[in-house]
Parts: sequence; structure tokens; C-alpha cells
Amino acid sequence: MAGSRTSRRRRISAISVPVLAAAALGLSMTQTAAHADPGASARLVGTSTATTGAFTPSGSADVTTDEFVGETDGDTGGPTYPGTITDRSLSTGHSTGRSISVHSGQKAKSNPQLGTSFEGLNLFQQRYARGGNQFTVEPPDQALCVGNGFVLEAVNDVLNVYDKSGASQLPDNTATNIVSGFPTDVGHAVDLNSFFGYAPAIVRATGVRAQSITDPVCLFDAATQRFYVAVLTLESRPNGSLTHVNHLDVAVSQTANPTGSWNIYKLDVTNDGTNTGGVNPGPYLGDYPHIGADANGIYLTTNAYPWNSNGFAGAQIYALSKSQLAAGASTVTTQHIDTSGTVALPSDAGATQPGFTVWPAQSPGTGSFDTAANGTEYLLSSTAADEATHPVAGTGGDYVSNTVVVWALTNTSSLGTSTPALTLSNKVLPSETYAIPPKAQQKGAGTPPTTTTPQGHCINDTTTATIAGVDCWRLLFNPPEPAHNEVVSRPDSNDTRMQQVMYANGKLWGALDTAVNPDGGAQRAGIAWFIVKPSTTSGSLSAKMAMQGYLGQAGHDLTYPAIGVTASGRGVMAFSSTGDTQFPSAGYAAIDALVGTGPISIAAEGQATDDGFTSYKAQVGNPPRTRWGDYSAAAVDGSSVWIASEYVAHACDYATWGGRFFGATTGDNKLGTCAASPGAAGLRTALGNWSTRVSQVTP
Repeated sequence: MAGSRTSRRRRISAISVPVLAAAALGLSMTQTAAHADPGASARLVGTSTATTGAFTPSGSADVTTDEFVGETDGDTGGPTYPGTITDRSLSTGHSTGRSISVHSGQKAKSNPQLGTSFEGLNLFQQRYARGGNQFTVEPPDQALCVGNGFVLEAVNDVLNVYDKSGASQLPDNTATNIVSGFPTDVGHAVDLNSFFGYAPAIVRATGVRAQSITDPVCLFDAATQRFYVAVLTLESRPNGSLTHVNHLDVAVSQTANPTGSWNIYKLDVTNDGTNTGGVNPGPYLGDYPHIGADANGIYLTTNAYPWNSNGFAGAQIYALSKSQLAAGASTVTTQHIDTSGTVALPSDAGATQPGFTVWPAQSPGTGSFDTAANGTEYLLSSTAADEATHPVAGTGGDYVSNTVVVWALTNTSSLGTSTPALTLSNKVLPSETYAIPPKAQQKGAGTPPTTTTPQGHCINDTTTATIAGVDCWRLLFNPPEPAHNEVVSRPDSNDTRMQQVMYANGKLWGALDTAVNPDGGAQRAGIAWFIVKPSTTSGSLSAKMAMQGYLGQAGHDLTYPAIGVTASGRGVMAFSSTGDTQFPSAGYAAIDALVGTGPISIAAEGQATDDGFTSYKAQVGNPPRTRWGDYSAAAVDGSSVWIASEYVAHACDYATWGGRFFGATTGDNKLGTCAASPGAAGLRTALGNWSTRVSQVTP
């Protein structure tokens, strides 16, 4: 869950313990989940379109007030893995004994061709949509779905619909998007509060807040010819405090055209978890939702965290009838399954553990679903995090694992009935070792920000004349004066949770972030990927590792992978790439089940250092945690794979960043946008410069 001042995704704090032996992990165990709730349902609560809702235009003096939603993270991530991870492929018997090198590995059978590539949503659009009644948010969790000639992208907390050349297909809302008296160009982007039918995230004229939306995900289902967009929505009081009530909101397009009307469904997740009266009591936060589909259902998963205690209450799975969603039914048959107590690993909870970030698979086209066992949906998860090893205590793990968990939901065709009866099983597979990665490097990391990193430079600046007086920092802070000792940050790498999962060509594909040692050198952030061959015979799950490996590069860090695979088994993996001499960039590589990954390619080179507010002690505390990613996205459309990753699209010098706020002139309420004029589209905001890159790749 990506958020505001720091992450609202609640990772559990950790201490180190010895590595658990693989033999103790119960590797062949298959469990059937308890805690199934066949009586759950998603309710149709209204209809909507991708247009901006009513608002009061923001006025003067808003740029530095109420910029952040305000929830905080519980920790700064786990300790860096102290070991060495080398390149090996357990399933093929190939083991060179060397540290991983992307330069000496085999090439994938496909040579991916980069087609259309354009800048997607960015922080300027996020902040100044709906008349500026939005928050500054890091990072931009990315949703991407493609079909019927449309490309839909959503981030925290805006949405846009493009054609395949990158031109927005939503109405031009510049003339009515008034910010401090200026019609403001946000590239037609629409805030997610509008899209889901809520009031503005904040009314800047009064400070009144509405629902807080985060973690968008989406897919286009070729079988039903519908777009599906889901978010986690947190109910908020007018003063911004949260009520603890939270729900999944699911938007379903009424046709194959996402610029038209949508049906909006709501599924409450506040009390979905375990230990309701125990050591980790509810209510719970339904964090980090993700979406998948098979022939019969749409599947949403969450991580349930107690609002009022440490620990973890298990991954939750929600299976919804796809045909009823597509038809606009007033109530959709839903089965809720709690994964707690279903994974055979040692734990502080007893003999079994909950699933953690159990990511449901998406499939390309209409013929890639598994119809065995009366319909089967597959999922993948990992086992290195405290949530997977010490869910009750919330601490005690070492963030290293050599297993992954394959899951199967069977009898999914029963979702079309009034009494769904799905069965969840899992199998723990031995895998290559993966471990929590170090923070990423970027060009200039650890050095004082120069004028090319304007926000950081401003915090340190005590000599520039501004409309607030001498000292640039006064434009960003009220007294007391911050320390002027900021340095260029190292962007946050992900933890070891599973990332986007595909089921294509009879195989299950997934990847996650790990520590690697490219070319036997220093430890870097890299990617561990897995290709699994699952099957369900008479409802019984079996699975074997078809292939696995690492992707890394000396002098670089690769983070937040997302895999898309065509029906023929040709895939593309997207990720952010940054390094010692590289700004944060949008990268990709081919992947297939014959020889693994191909060479690293760059869809768009980054143009500047990450300069977001989460990078600086004066903004978020010491140590800062430079938020990046949370997840990238991939979507398959015929023989093409569309990918979206975070990167820094634009450079901006200090004088342009300060604009009319420097010297003795007057400000225009948009400090740091680097826009050509007060109403023009900006390159960034005062407090951050993230953007996203959307690209079409033919593997």
C-alpha cells in the first residue's frame, strides 16, 4: 500500500535469527484452506464515468499545507542480506558457480522489439487533478490493462485512458481544472476519488478530507470484454483521521470501451482476518490488493494487518463471479477465503502459517485458462518475510528463503451458482535462494544535492532570496529551521514479496526482488524469477519448478519486476533500473521457459535523480526511506506485452524550479512544477519528480 508521508504498507519490523534448514520446511505439503466464507458478496453501489467530479478550486497558499495524507509506516524495512547469491538454474542442472552476470547468460528465444513508448501518469497530474484538491503521494503504485484498442493506466491517485499511440481518450479537462485562478493542464487525467464517486481527497478551501484511495490494480478480460479496476478505500473523518473501516472498490466497465460507463461494487474487508479475539485482534487493514482471473472468476487478494497491534492476520482471497460482474448484477456471488494456517512452514503460530502476498494469476486471451478440476485459478507467494514466518510476534525473521508457494483455487465454475464451493490448496516448492535486497543506488547518491536536484538543494540552501525571505527552505517549511545536511538518496528496493503473476502456455510465471552479486561483485538489488508447471488432477494440486533464475547487472539495481506472457509463452519482464551512473529508468528484458531471461534493455532513460519528499530527513524523519515502486505492471494484448514502470522523466534546474517564488516577485501557487506558464503542464512538483513509462514490447 503506497501512501503519503511514508508508506502505509505495514511491513513488520525484524531482528535476525539463524537460517532455517530447507529440510525443516515441509516442502511437499499440500493443505486445504479453512475459514471459507461462501456468504460474502460484493454490492453494486452505483455507476460512474472517467470524468472529474465537482470541486471547489484550490486557492492561494495551498502548496505547502496539507500535502500529505498522514499515515505512517511502522518501520524502515529489514536489514540488508549479508550473504552472496550466485547464478544457478536448479531445474536444468546448469550451475556455473559464478556470481550472476547478465552479460554471460544465454539469450531468450525472442528478441523483444520496442514499439510505442510514452510518458504515462506523473506526480504533477496526481497533485493538480480536480482543481488541486489532491495530495502529494509517493510512490505511484501502477495499474495497467490493455484491450479493444485502449490502454488504461492508474496510479495513486489518478487514472487515464490512452489509445495505442499514447493520446488520452478522456475529455480535455484543462479549461475547468482551475488551480489558484489558472486553468491547469493535467493531460486529461481524472482523480480516483472522482472515478469511484467520492468527494475530493481534500477540499483545500476548508481542509475537509474524504475517502483515501490507494493501491489501484486492473485487468482487461478478453472473455467478457470488460475492464476491471480495483482499489483499497479507507474511510476517513473530515479531519483526516481514519475510522478503520476499509473496503475494496471494484469498477467494471459496462462495455469494452473504458471511456464510457462503469458499474461500481464495494466489498468490505475490515473484519476479514484471523485471531479476532487473540493476540492480533481486528479490525484489519486489507492491504496491497491484487487482481487475477480465470474462465469463471475475478480474484482479489489482500494482506490483512491488525490496525491496533503488531503481527499479521493472513492473506485474504476474494473470488467473485466474473459473469455476474460483467452483467452488472446488483449482488455478485463471492467467496472469501482466509489463508491463515494453510502453509506448512515452521512458525511462531504453530505448525502452519498464513500466506503472504498471495498474488492471483492473469492469463492472456481467452484460451489460456486452466479448465481442469471444474475450473482452476493459480496463485504464487513467497516465504522470506516476517508475515510468512513470524506472523504472530511480527518479528524474528532473517528475510532469506529457498521456497515459494504455489496455490490453486479449484471448482471455480461454482462461482456461477448461488452456493460457490471453491477449494484452496497449496504446495511449497524448493527454489533458488532469495533475500531482502539493499537499497538501490542512483547517480550522485550520498552527495549533497546540487541545483539539478532542486528540492534537496532548497532544503540545504540558506542564501537564495525568495518571496518568503532569504533561505529557500522557508518555501517548504515553517520554523523551526531544518538541518541543512541532506544528501541524494538511495531509492528503496522492494522486500521479497511476490510480484505480478501470469498463467500462460500451461505455466505459472512470477518474480520478486532479491539481493544478487552480479559478476561476483558488490551486492545489488536484482530479480529472482520462477516458472512453475502446475496441474490439478481430480482436484489435487501438483507442481514442479520448470525453470528459475536471476536477473542482475553489475553497477546497477533492478527493482519491482512485472511479467507479461503471451499465449505462446513469449514474455517480457518490466522493472525500474538505476545505478552508479544511471538515473532511475524504465527497463525490460525478454523471458521464456527455454533459456530464461535475455539482455537488459531500457525503454526510457531517466533524466535526473529521484528528488521526492520521502528522500529527505527534514520531510519524513531520520533515516528517510525513499519510496519507489511498490509494484510495476504488465498487460498482454495479443502478441504484444504492454509494460509500465516508474522512472524520472524530466530534469529541472534550480532557477526554473523556484520560478516566481525566487527573488522579490510573487508566487503562482505551483512552486517547483517547472511549467512554462502557470497553467501549463508541469514536469514535476515542488516535493517530487516521479513519472511512469508505458511501453509496448513485442517479444
